[in-house]
Amino acid sequence: MMVRSCWKPIVDGDEGDGSGRVDGLLWYKDLGSHLYGEFSMAVVQANSSLEDRGELESGPLSSNPLGPQGTFIGVYDGHGGSEASQFVIDNLFCNLKRLAAEHQGMSEHVIKRAYAATEESFLSLVKKQWLSKPEIASTGTCCLVGVICNGMIYIANSGDSRVVLGRVERATRETEAIQLSTEHNVNQETVRDELRSKHPFDSQIVVLRQNVWRVKGLIQVSRSIGDAYLKKAEFNRDPLPAKYRLAETFFRPILSCEPSTSSHTLHPDDQFLIFASDGLWEHLTNQEAVNIVNNNPPNGIARRLVKAALREAAKKCEMRLSDLQKIEQGMRRHIHDDITVIVVFLNSRTENTSLCGSPLSIKGGASANS
Repeated sequence: MMVRSCWKPIVDGDEGDGSGRVDGLLWYKDLGSHLYGEFSMAVVQANSSLEDRGELESGPLSSNPLGPQGTFIGVYDGHGGSEASQFVIDNLFCNLKRLAAEHQGMSEHVIKRAYAATEESFLSLVKKQWLSKPEIASTGTCCLVGVICNGMIYIANSGDSRVVLGRVERATRETEAIQLSTEHNVNQETVRDELRSKHPFDSQIVVLRQNVWRVKGLIQVSRSIGDAYLKKAEFNRDPLPAKYRLAETFFRPILSCEPSTSSHTLHPDDQFLIFASDGLWEHLTNQEAVNIVNNNPPNGIARRLVKAALREAAKKCEMRLSDLQKIEQGMRRHIHDDITVIVVFLNSRTENTSLCGSPLSIKGGASANS
C-alpha cells in the first residue's frame, strides 16, 4: 500500500507549511502556533481503520464575537470503529461555542453541557441508522478536552485518555509531572467500586477475564460518548451483532458520557501540557513523558513522544523499532494501540484576554479506510 493511501489528514488554517505530514502510518504536525505559545501534534495508526482523532482550535471559543478567546484541545480515542470519534471531532467544538455564547463565558458547566449535547446528537444518529447499520450502536469514543482561557485551564475527561502538566518546581528547578485528568477505566479499583455502587443488584457489572477487568465483560472504560448498546436497551437486541448483546435487558444506562471536570489557574511555572490517548500512557509514565518534552526542542516533540512509546512497545515484544514500523495496520494492534499526542506549550500571556491572531483549526486522524 502506498503511504498516502493510509491517510486523509485534515488541516485548516494552519501556519507554516499549511498541512500535516505523513510518514507511513504516522501523521504529524511538528510545530505550530496557538494563542499562548507553540504546539506539536502526532497520530500513529495501529488498527486496520484509524479510530483516534485529535484537534486543536485556537481563537474564538464562543459563537458570540465578543466572547472569550483561547485554545481548545481535544483527543478522541475511538473504539468499535471510527464513527463516534469522527462525530465528536465534527460536532463537540461547535456545541461548545454555541453553549459558551448562551452562558456568556467558559466554565466546567458549559463543557459538560457540550458533552451532553454531542452525546444526544450521536445517539439520535444511531437511532436513525442502526437498523441498516447496527454496528454503529457499538462504536464509542473516549473524550478528553482542555480549554485554555482567561488564565485558566479547564479539563474534561470521559474514558482513559490523559493530560499531564509539566511544571517547574522553583526549589529544585526540576520539571514535575502533574496529572490533571481523572480516568474511567475499570482496571482501577475505584472505578469498579463506582460502577458496583450504581448497579448494586448486578453481580456481573464488572467481570475479570484473562486478567483484564471489563464492564459486562465487554469494554474497559466506564464513561464514553457513544456505545449506545450499553446506554439504551433498545439498541441491545437484534440486529446488533451477537457478541455485543447482553443476556438480560437493563433499565438504566450502564455507561455514562458525563466527564470528570476540573479547572486550574495557570501559574508562570506551568511550562507545557501533554494530551494523549491511552496508547501513549500504556508505554510511558507521566514523568518519563514530561522529561522527554523538557529535555528536547519543541519542534517535533509530539512525534518524539510517539516514537518513544513505539520503542517501548517494540522492546516488550523483543523487536526493534525499525521492525515494528514494517508491520502494517491491523497487525500492529497486537503490539500497540492507535496513539494521539498533542503537546501544548504555555507562555506568560495566558491571562491576557485581548490577544488577537488568526484563528487556527488543525485536525489529525482520518484514515482512508475509516
